[in-house]
Amino acid sequence: MTARLCGAFLNFISPQAFARDISVTYSMRMAPRLGTLPFDLRSLEIFLAVCETGTMAAAARALSLTQPAVSLAVGDLEERMGLKLFDRSVRPLALTSAGSVLRDRAVMLLTDAREIAPLLNEAVKKRLPRLRIGLVDSISRELTGVIADTLSSRADDVSILSGLTADHSIALLTRHLDIFCGVDDMEEVDGLERWPLFTEPYILLMPRGDPIPNTLAGLVELAQTRPLIRYSGRSKTGIEIERHLRRLGIHPARHIEFDAPYGVSARVGADAGFAITTPLCLAESGLAASVQAASLPGPKFQRTITLIARRRELGRIPQDLALKARATLATKTIPRLSAQMTWLADQFHTYAE
Repeated sequence: MTARLCGAFLNFISPQAFARDISVTYSMRMAPRLGTLPFDLRSLEIFLAVCETGTMAAAARALSLTQPAVSLAVGDLEERMGLKLFDRSVRPLALTSAGSVLRDRAVMLLTDAREIAPLLNEAVKKRLPRLRIGLVDSISRELTGVIADTLSSRADDVSILSGLTADHSIALLTRHLDIFCGVDDMEEVDGLERWPLFTEPYILLMPRGDPIPNTLAGLVELAQTRPLIRYSGRSKTGIEIERHLRRLGIHPARHIEFDAPYGVSARVGADAGFAITTPLCLAESGLAASVQAASLPGPKFQRTITLIARRRELGRIPQDLALKARATLATKTIPRLSAQMTWLADQFHTYAE
């Protein structure tokens, strides 16, 4: 009798619909039946999307799901946890204390989970399908070659993008870049591995023939009489220069600013003002013969170029790339810059393994 009823039931519904419903039920309820974990990785991914977007509807759009599917996944997660994760009385949704704890742990769990496929791929094929790296403009000339050679041997598709530190740091966090090489070490962000490459001093850039100030008072007078050609306030270099000048009580009038080193050096070379820059920025501009560089009067300050990647997602690739970049900077870049600016020879620094 039971067999006949089951057969009649299976004849009544389509085999495809039966399989689909069984699959959905199985995937939604597998964790409680196993009795091991009150969540799965997909439910955590949906939960984090709601955290980031602030609404179920926005999370659904971001994940290409329906809003009911997102609501169901979050409700199911809360039911399995036995805790409320969101305060639904406010808009955008606010996390409860339990939700805040889960968000922090979920980010780490998903980061670890996402590294599995690349690591397995690298272990088996010794190559990744794709790698994307962002470089701050001032190191493109020095490191593009070694980066291209290194990454081309580790991935089938390599993208090397130049631009501002701020843009690339955001792209790394939003997973639009895999590696970032620039001035910001992003020390306030957890879950990253950092490889410092090179430290260099800030220097003074003057039009050829202009008298060079060698005291802080002379720098103050220069800022009062000549325009400062600035790096963009969107750039980490520009922000650091402005902060240094404020500490010294120097407030040059605003005149013109550039995102890239070439614009800064070109305007100084055209006798339009002076600038504060770095040896790498000057080398990147290719205009060293058109300007004169000098030691910056007053307290010294410097910047460090750091290679950053999400922790453990790319195996040894970030470390290997950092070591090769350090070797290039130590054997080629520093000797050349030191020969051109003998007064700076002891102010460059690369990092050991």
